[in-house]
Amino acid sequence: MNHNSNHTDHGKTDRKVHTETRHTVIYGYTRQELSKVIRHFESQLPEFVKISIDSTNLVTKITLTGVNSGVELLRFKMNRYHQDLNKIFSEEVVSTEDKSVAQVLGELLHERELTVACAESCTGGNLAHRIVQVPGSSAYFLGSVVSYSNDVKATVLDVPRSDIDSHGAVSKQVAEAMAVGVAKLMRTDCAIATTGIAGPDGGTKYKPVGTVWIAVKYGETVVSELLHFAGDRNTVIESATNHGMVMLINLLRNCYVVQEDLNDD
Repeated sequence: MNHNSNHTDHGKTDRKVHTETRHTVIYGYTRQELSKVIRHFESQLPEFVKISIDSTNLVTKITLTGVNSGVELLRFKMNRYHQDLNKIFSEEVVSTEDKSVAQVLGELLHERELTVACAESCTGGNLAHRIVQVPGSSAYFLGSVVSYSNDVKATVLDVPRSDIDSHGAVSKQVAEAMAVGVAKLMRTDCAIATTGIAGPDGGTKYKPVGTVWIAVKYGETVVSELLHFAGDRNTVIESATNHGMVMLINLLRNCYVVQEDLNDD
């Protein structure tokens, strides 16, 4: 009697429905841009695969969920769809797993035994906050200087006052000097620096609200970018935070693309 009941149970597990999920985290797309790029891929997906898109401040997590009875075939097909998805966004892929930008950055730094510090003006400590949310970050994150005033930029980070006077605090020269200064001060291999206008006030015709210069440093290399983020104060802060981390991730992965030369004078 007992043996029989086991047997029927076994029969049920053969028809069991299996679920497989795959994740891709990308950076740099608005929701509207993304739906255009992904439309063809979505139309190719079979009934048993669902796609979900979760997007905040230019960081997007795309999740594929497949539900089917044959586990081996399902895995094979899901791997293939995942590969196709990653190919579409080859340059923008931050992770092919369910990981935050800060986690990805942390793993890269940890693997290579590198350290990082931040020099933050417009992000006001948000970079440090996001980095230390990752468990184990004390292995690579040494500290942050929130150099909100020009005096602190000059006295603590050694940003030349002549650069602040001639280019303004929100400039390529100041952002790069902040990154170099904080790396020297904290003796780190890497640095991320932000200086910008988070709003709602403080913008000008030439430097409107949402204008942010971000510089990252790795070893002897220093690169910087001029960004114009849309949205309210908090959105600008979060966007600049994400962008700074992604710049350093790309620099560490040796796939950083230098921004076209821009002069903000």
